[in-house]
Amino acid sequence: MFGGFPFGGMGGMPGGFGEMPGGGRGGPAAGPKKSNNSRYYELLGVSKDADPDEIKKAHRKLALKLHPDKGGDPDKFKEINEAYDVLKDPKKREIYDQYGEDAIKEGMGNAGGHGGGMSDLFEQMFGMGGGGGGRRQRERKSEDVVHKLQVPLEDLYAGGTKKLSMSRQLPCDGCKGSGSKSGKRYECNTCQGTGVQVHLRPLGPGMMQQIQSRCSGCAGSGYNCPPSDSCTACKGKCLVSDKKTFEVHIEPGMKHGSRIVLRGEAGCTEPGLAPGDIILVIVQKEHDVFQRAGVDLVMERHISLREALTGCTFNFKHLDGRLLRVTIPEGEVIKPGTFKCLPDEGMPFQGRPFMKGNMYVRFNVDFPESVTSAQAAAIRGALPAAASQNNGAAMDTDEAEEVHRITNVADIEQELKSRVNVGKSAGASYESDDDDDDMPRGQRVQCAQQ
Repeated sequence: MFGGFPFGGMGGMPGGFGEMPGGGRGGPAAGPKKSNNSRYYELLGVSKDADPDEIKKAHRKLALKLHPDKGGDPDKFKEINEAYDVLKDPKKREIYDQYGEDAIKEGMGNAGGHGGGMSDLFEQMFGMGGGGGGRRQRERKSEDVVHKLQVPLEDLYAGGTKKLSMSRQLPCDGCKGSGSKSGKRYECNTCQGTGVQVHLRPLGPGMMQQIQSRCSGCAGSGYNCPPSDSCTACKGKCLVSDKKTFEVHIEPGMKHGSRIVLRGEAGCTEPGLAPGDIILVIVQKEHDVFQRAGVDLVMERHISLREALTGCTFNFKHLDGRLLRVTIPEGEVIKPGTFKCLPDEGMPFQGRPFMKGNMYVRFNVDFPESVTSAQAAAIRGALPAAASQNNGAAMDTDEAEEVHRITNVADIEQELKSRVNVGKSAGASYESDDDDDDMPRGQRVQCAQQ
């Protein structure tokens, strides 16, 4: 069949199939050489017919005794773990009882069967045989679909359900994804099953450019069913359109950027590929009242000057619909920008919804636009006089110069930004005047330093 082995012979097979141990030419291969199959039982101190519970108890007792943290022998501890790892597994134990310790160390117990035979050899070299080589290859999969899911802060606090409708392509039920009535898959004649067409384009004398593109006959699938055998449901395309509505569960405490994966629900991009996943990315909507900072919430509250000085009570609606009341006691003065904390009123921890962060309230004091003379007199009478700004030092008020003009500044940041170039323009004018002098500035500075 092969006319001589292409690798110059292999272990008793020079130039062809040689004598196999334990059989004639081409006969069945003999099993692996038997080795010690009692040492693991002796290490654990159990008999060969011990049941799994006895083996487990024996290992636990020895592990507690020989653990290195308790002064035990590390090598012995390693050996009993190795013995238990084999004897607790029914398949490995069966192989150990039949072939011994060497068979386990050669990997027979990891393959779920009697590996190391000719089928494994062919599988490694040619991809042949019925072993697990094909299963170890990564399954080809359709592209995933990533979708941003807008979620209000209320749902991220209390949890909720969102509905999502999606159109997708699924394998045809009528032909089981083959595209034909008979169930046969026809290789595309245009691309010979590769799904790719190759075109040559001349660039110049003796120069050609090779261009690859998706096959126009099979749309890149590698299969093209003839009209006479085409499935009536999918018309030979192997896939049919489908629309499904998903109910997506939002867990309490989910964050902006959290992902929800719907495995295998994205449909197929090409025939023969496994369906892709739907990946939903949580996008938190902005809230009118609350801002989120991790597991904490921050809100702003505007109070009047009177409330800031004499205390106040206000109500607000929480994200779960509860109406909460906050009282600032009389006599406590709230300064502008003051923060207060409401413990355990923040966002829940994801996975532990009964644990919550804090809520922080920032108070903004709204001052009146103006006061009447009577109000001013009442305020002066009620509040203590301001301390002297000159620390009691004597001042001659007769020399004070009256300031006749003071203006309001609506936005100090914008005001300062608009005046950035004022100093620069004045400085440029000053430098221009200096440049008109006969003596260069560098010499003048040098003379001044002398």
